[in-house]
Amino acid sequence: MRNDAPLVGVLAMQGAFAEHQRALEASGARTRLVKDLEDLEGLDALVLPGGESTTMTMLMERVGLLEPLRDAISRGLPTLATCAGMIVLARDVTGGIEGQRGMGLLDIAVRRNGYGRQIDSFEADLEVAGLGGKTFPGVFIRSPLLESTGSAEVVATHEGRAVAVRQGSILALCFHPELTSDRRLHQELVRMAGVGRS
Repeated sequence: MRNDAPLVGVLAMQGAFAEHQRALEASGARTRLVKDLEDLEGLDALVLPGGESTTMTMLMERVGLLEPLRDAISRGLPTLATCAGMIVLARDVTGGIEGQRGMGLLDIAVRRNGYGRQIDSFEADLEVAGLGGKTFPGVFIRSPLLESTGSAEVVATHEGRAVAVRQGSILALCFHPELTSDRRLHQELVRMAGVGRS
């Protein structure tokens, strides 16, 4: 791994962070698991993985990471948010625990587990704007449902519903790219990280 490769942090409170780390390293990035405030220092980009959004938020609050993370993303840190990560960044969240709110950094409304339970998981070929070439294999597992996208740009849909959005330096997905062998979305984050450094 080149020493000048972008350094991408992967939030490691819980969830599928190890799979994201492997995908990023295969995409040419250096990686760091983010577990506390010090781990945010010097990052060129960030991944908020899938998992359980309420647990992730509570753990971030407990270690004093929630507000610094929110501040870093709001200042333009390139961020890939998948599944629960999308919920964490959302303006409005329904179907969560009483009083659950997102960070409000992404102008979307989401419904937790809007695509159903684990048994309702599915895969679909998606046309993702900007990736070019073949379709992307979308893996949907207890995925959030995008109910409105506000000012966020829709970059992929499934059966007429938005499943991926981009807003500023945030790319947010209802599905799990880390569970496929297709690295194009992780490569896009690495590209965004490189642009931010230049």
